[in-house]
Order: sequence, then C-alpha cells, then structure tokens
Amino acid sequence: MIALGGIIGASLFIGSGAVISTVGPAAVVSYAIGGLIVVLVMRMLGEMATAAPTLGSFMEYARTSLGEWAGFTLGWLYWYYWVGVVAFEAVAGAELINPLIPMVPQWVISLVLMLVLTGTNLVSVRSFGETEFWLASIKVITIVIFLVCGTLFVFGLWPGAELSVGNIGKDGFFANGGFSVLHGVVIVIFSYFGTEIVTIVSAESDEPERSVAKATKAVVWRVLLFYVGSVTLLVMITPWDQIPTEGSPYAAAFTRFGLPAAEVVVDVVVFTAVISVLNSGLYTASRMLFALQRRSFAPGWVRDLNGRGVPWKAILLSTLVGYVAVAASFVAPDTIFYFIINSAGAVALIIYGMIALSQLRMRRRLEVEAPESLKLKMWFFPYLTWITLGLIAIVIITMSFVADVRSQLVLSLISVAAILLIYLVFVRRKAPNS
Repeated sequence: MIALGGIIGASLFIGSGAVISTVGPAAVVSYAIGGLIVVLVMRMLGEMATAAPTLGSFMEYARTSLGEWAGFTLGWLYWYYWVGVVAFEAVAGAELINPLIPMVPQWVISLVLMLVLTGTNLVSVRSFGETEFWLASIKVITIVIFLVCGTLFVFGLWPGAELSVGNIGKDGFFANGGFSVLHGVVIVIFSYFGTEIVTIVSAESDEPERSVAKATKAVVWRVLLFYVGSVTLLVMITPWDQIPTEGSPYAAAFTRFGLPAAEVVVDVVVFTAVISVLNSGLYTASRMLFALQRRSFAPGWVRDLNGRGVPWKAILLSTLVGYVAVAASFVAPDTIFYFIINSAGAVALIIYGMIALSQLRMRRRLEVEAPESLKLKMWFFPYLTWITLGLIAIVIITMSFVADVRSQLVLSLISVAAILLIYLVFVRRKAPNS
C-alpha cells in the first residue's frame, strides 16, 4: 500500500491540469513516457533489492557498484531532495487549510503539520506504516471512483452524459506540437518520484525480498491505470483547452458527473496526499541519513535509536532542516526557500540515472558471483537499462531548452557539485568503510 500510495500525489490531482494545458491531449503520451522510465527503474531496483535487501537500498548499491563517491553523492542527494519536499508540502498543506481557519497564521499551520508528522515517525515504524496505509487508501479509493465514473461518463452510460471519447482528438492529438510532449515529460517525471520508497521501507519489514518483489511487479499496472488511465479520461471528459489549470481538474470532472460537494471532497483528498508525502518524506530522509552514517558518511550520533528501534536523532535532524526551510518560505521566499525547492528539480532524474548505472555493474557481478540471488531480473538486460539511461539523458537535456525549468537544472547541478566537493574535501581522505 505504501508503494501504491507513493505513486499518487498532489501533483497528479493538481498538476495534471497544467501538463494538459502545456501539451494538449498528447499529455497522455507524456505521462506514458514518464511512467515507462519509472517502471524500468523500479524493475532495476527490484532486481537489486531482492538480491541484496539492505538499509539504504540504492545508496548501498551505488556504493558497492560505482564506488564510495557514488554512495555518498546519491545518499545525500536523496536526503536533500526529501528534506526540500517536506518543507514544500508543509507549506502547501498550510495553504490548503488556511482558508478554513484564516485567523491562524499560515506559518503556524505549517509548524503544526511538521510537529504532528514528526511525532508519528518518532513513535515507531509501525506507526509510520499504519498512518501511510490509511492515507494511501483514501487516495486510491478516490482514483478508483474516478476511473469507474469517468469510464461510464465518456461512453455515455452516465445519467445525462453523451459519448465524449472524441474529445481526445479535439484540435488534433498533438495540438501543441511534438516537442511539447518532451516538455510534458519534464513536468510529469517528478510526479512519479517516491515509488522507490518501498525498497527502503522493505528493509524494516518481516519479509523484505517478498515485499519488494511484489511491489515492483505491480508498479506496471499502477502506472498504466492510475496515471495514464486517469489522464486519458480527463481529456475525454472535457475538451483539453477547457480543463482548468488552477485548482484540480479532477474536482472539475467530478462536478461534471453531478456528484455533490466535488471540490470539497477533492480538496480533502489533496490535503491527504500532502500529509502522505510529508509522512513518507520524513521517514525516507531519516532512514537514508541513518544508512549514510553506517558508512561514516554522516555524523556518528545520528545512529542512536530509541526503545522502539527508531533512529530518533536522524528524524529530528531531517525535521530540523525542514523547519528551517519552512521558516525561509515566509522570511525569504525568493532566496533561501527558492533555492531549496528548485535546486532539487533535476535531482530525481540524476538519482534514477545513478540507479541504472548501479544496476548495470551489480548485475554483471551477481551473474558471476551469485547467480542464484537473481530472483527478479531486469527485462532484456542490458538493452532496456541502456534505453532507460538514454531516456533520462534526453529529459535532462530537454530541461535546458525549457525556460521555466532551466533554473531547476542549473541549481540541481550546483547541488550535485557541492556534494561532490564535500566528499573530495572531507570524506575521500578516510579509508573506505566496507
């Protein structure tokens, strides 16, 4: 359920409108390409995680396959990404709630959200898992209802509806040109990021190999059904140029179905998605920090566990940076907060690229040393791995040609360079801790 919920975020419920406005009906192709990249990367992760389940997951695979520098860089990049996301989601959640309680300052709401989710993570890993289960359930149920109602609506089987499948071809399928599809991929790829959390969570489960294998196998139909399927319905239900870019296109679709209080219900679901990302982000950042410490890539004191086996200092440090970022969003939104949020823009793609490179190396080694451990293999190895790397490279290059995301690419590269510099100056002198 964590993997299932991880792929349904506020970016789907809200951001899909902007993608459709940018690309047109061919946004379906953008989501399909982005989903293909995620499916292939998850299959690689599944292969490595079932062969060698470990705390730190892909950070450890990068370290053992590409070198200490790769483990250090990927681990800190991933931690940095999720700390930034936690801050962003805390601010976004406060913006959703603030109209209901306008007398309470927005920064206070952000602080309360951070405190509540920090408490959930500090209690126990079971507390985190159960919270995420129920949050994911709400998102999944909402999408399933939309898929059922939307299918009936576009085929004219819904009360008062007429056949509207043809809306997907209004003004031509590639209404805004072929390059807009790549532009769309740049936007949507970050909607998918978070599915890989399951390989980190699995290290604390009773049956890590089985958990990872099950989740990575199922990611294919999740992507097709929840993302590609629902976006396809959106451009069939309403002509693409009439889909709202402000607010949720799903709320607008539910309103067309004639369902009562559609916007309020979707707002609640979006808030649930925000809380879910906050919950997962704090968990993921703390576990990656804990894994980094095991290789002496982070301060030794972050390894301290409480009586329930939770790395409480790693959680508090990750949360502390989140608090600083939230404060910056109100004190210096155009400088500090802008840098924190936008410098993580291309990090997801860089992480995916390093995972693919790790799998190339690790698969070669396992085929020689422990072929019996390859219980879940990457399809058509190594060809699909190289194709994945090519797709990732194309998306990164495309970012340099798209004005509204070019700054994210530049700031992300600055972040990568800074982490590599820290490694060269402070860590490389130490003997490898294997």
